[in-house]
Amino acid sequence: MNIHWFDATILCSYLLGMVVFGMWMGRGTRSSTEFMVGGRSMPWWAVLCSIVATETSTITFLSVPGLAYTGDLAFLQLPLGYIVGRWIVASKLLPRYFAGELFTAYEVLDRHFGSAVKRAASLLFIITRTLGDGFRLFLGAIVLQHVAGIDMNMAIIALGAATIVYTFAGGIRAVIWTDFIQFVVYMLGAVIAFWILLGSIDGGWGAVTDLARAELTGDKLRVFDFDFDLTGTYLFWGGLIGGGVLAVGTHGVDQLMVQRYLSARSQGEAALALRLSGIVVLLQFALFLLIGTALLAYYSQNPPREPFPKSDWVFATFIGDKMPVGVLGIVLGALFSAAMSTLSSSLNSSATVLVNDILKTNSDSSRLRLAKWLTVAFGISQIVVGISGQWLESSVIGSVLAIQGFTTGIILGVFALGLVKGRVGTNSALVGLVVGLAVMSAIKFGTLLAWPWFALVGSTVT
Repeated sequence: MNIHWFDATILCSYLLGMVVFGMWMGRGTRSSTEFMVGGRSMPWWAVLCSIVATETSTITFLSVPGLAYTGDLAFLQLPLGYIVGRWIVASKLLPRYFAGELFTAYEVLDRHFGSAVKRAASLLFIITRTLGDGFRLFLGAIVLQHVAGIDMNMAIIALGAATIVYTFAGGIRAVIWTDFIQFVVYMLGAVIAFWILLGSIDGGWGAVTDLARAELTGDKLRVFDFDFDLTGTYLFWGGLIGGGVLAVGTHGVDQLMVQRYLSARSQGEAALALRLSGIVVLLQFALFLLIGTALLAYYSQNPPREPFPKSDWVFATFIGDKMPVGVLGIVLGALFSAAMSTLSSSLNSSATVLVNDILKTNSDSSRLRLAKWLTVAFGISQIVVGISGQWLESSVIGSVLAIQGFTTGIILGVFALGLVKGRVGTNSALVGLVVGLAVMSAIKFGTLLAWPWFALVGSTVT
């Protein structure tokens, strides 16, 4: 389909508005501390929304409904573990990050293992983040092309350029405040789409629940499955234990999230934002899953002309086909929001890690200047990676994303080693990183172990 001019106007206005708003919120950023950690002055509620927006991508926005469309609500067992993991991070790791004037998570590794391990972890973060988020940009652009007929390369460049401008201008302060707006926009877009979806179903929500509990479909509203199967993806114990350890990794030792805590006004406010974010994510996933259940009811009454190639396309197809003019522009803005929030966080955190952990400079003005231009460099790199995605096999992209997914567990293992054992030899820690990466690659591509267990196994092996 081709996007209507009015929807295109809404979308372009939104992109321009985000750039202007981000630059305005980042005005007065004159030091590296302001650029990298927002002067350590961000309110907890803005940090909370930034945490949630950062971990929500365009793919998440559309793939989670697909899980309920083809299955049930068992995915909700995973965010239960996320809540547990965030509480552990808030109580055990945040005090260490606030014990000194830190800028990155990996500075803690320097105290226990020396600078070589810190640099190795930082490089691993930068490389996997650049490749992984570049390919996520590509995957998001595929969706936008499918939904609204937007040229893929134009979508990648527009998303990347707009995000680079306000991230360059305002640093983490601009990132967090635009994340706040983007969180509101994509949640509003999801609610509007859900409301229109229910209005399109004969019988409304009652028809959805009747179909979900029908004998032919099974219990589509089932949440809990207490089977203990290491190859099962969405099971209670895998969600609680595996998801909990995964959250400790993604929200405890990943600079993408740690940078938000360091930007908060205090350790207490950072802990509050982190703990509440788990509940917000649970509610957000519940909304997306219920959208998927409602989509099943809608397409049972209105069968598609052709079967969907993947469950990810179900919600995207409904948006493209059924959203009225004007509303489509808002929902597309929601999809752009989900993509931009992840991208801006990636650019700023990568620049911060490279400046602080690898390219040491003495002058604060030099640090600020270097961080800004590295933001541009990382942005261009991710745009290039995103555009190159259309010439790569999907298996290659999937492998890169998989490697990025389990490196968090490996770094978590190194952190745990330092916290438990104290000072450990540099060579021992580096060997642990390499062995952990090798073993997890073998497990990922040679076994049927479900991905929620990757962080636990990776951290243990390391």
